[in-house]
Amino acid sequence: MTHEMVYFLIATVLGLLYLAFYVVEQQTCALVERFGKFNRLAGPGLNFKILFIEKVKAKISLRIHQLAVNVETKTKDNVFVRVVIAVQYRVLESRIYEAYYMLQDPVEQIKSFVFDLVRAQVPLMDLDDVFSRKDDIADVIKKELKRPMDEFGYEIIKALVTDIDPDANVKAAMNEINTAQRLRVAAYEKGEAERILKVKQAEAEAESSILHGKGVAGQREAIIDGLSKSVGEFTKQTGTSTTSVMDMVLMIQYIDTLKDIGQNSKTNVVFVPHSPDSIKSLGDHLRETVFAADAMKSEEKRHSTSRKSS
Repeated sequence: MTHEMVYFLIATVLGLLYLAFYVVEQQTCALVERFGKFNRLAGPGLNFKILFIEKVKAKISLRIHQLAVNVETKTKDNVFVRVVIAVQYRVLESRIYEAYYMLQDPVEQIKSFVFDLVRAQVPLMDLDDVFSRKDDIADVIKKELKRPMDEFGYEIIKALVTDIDPDANVKAAMNEINTAQRLRVAAYEKGEAERILKVKQAEAEAESSILHGKGVAGQREAIIDGLSKSVGEFTKQTGTSTTSVMDMVLMIQYIDTLKDIGQNSKTNVVFVPHSPDSIKSLGDHLRETVFAADAMKSEEKRHSTSRKSS
């Protein structure tokens, strides 16, 4: 036997051994058939098969898969909407045989179930309910999809409604409605703020007017008390009549007022009439006020004394 034949036999044996061994990846299971009939399952790692008798029919992944199903349907209020459902599933390790041999195309089978379920649920809801109850739709899909797929060796992990997309015109109308509602709320809040501001401003003005009136009343009362005391003291000391003293006080105040007006170039005070002869009538009114105030004080003292004595 020549060296060439020895090398050929060695190469042939190594090739056959290479073909007889195969590797299965982690989270994967291989189906081995013998003469076209299912024989066994091969797990992850290095495995052996009988050449020309056995073959690896398929390798099934045990990982979780996700399938996105795009369904177009109509809502109860006659709005066409596109709903995207994400179905997460995996092959049950205990039912790999059913998962491979019972379904010709598991992906299309799942899609058919999802189409049927979505088009049975969404037409019963208005568009707003589709958005608010998307979790309910997902739960129904998972529940109804789980039973038939379990029989075929597939476990439904989760069903998610990942997108709800109405027609572009419908979305524009919904945005306009939302904008109008927000503008109405904003206008109401602005009106309330302006009303509160005006109420508070009116309350402040009213309180300011009350305080100003009390201040003016106190000022006038103090002036009358001061004039009364001054006139009384001056009359006692000089023996001058009260009328003459009041005329003199008014004349002094009149001259001081004219002096102040002359010193201030921006004043807007005008006396009409401003002749000194008009002081007499002004004095008569002022004297009546002073005497009336004294009479009222005397009356109040008398009543107070009578109440204490009783």
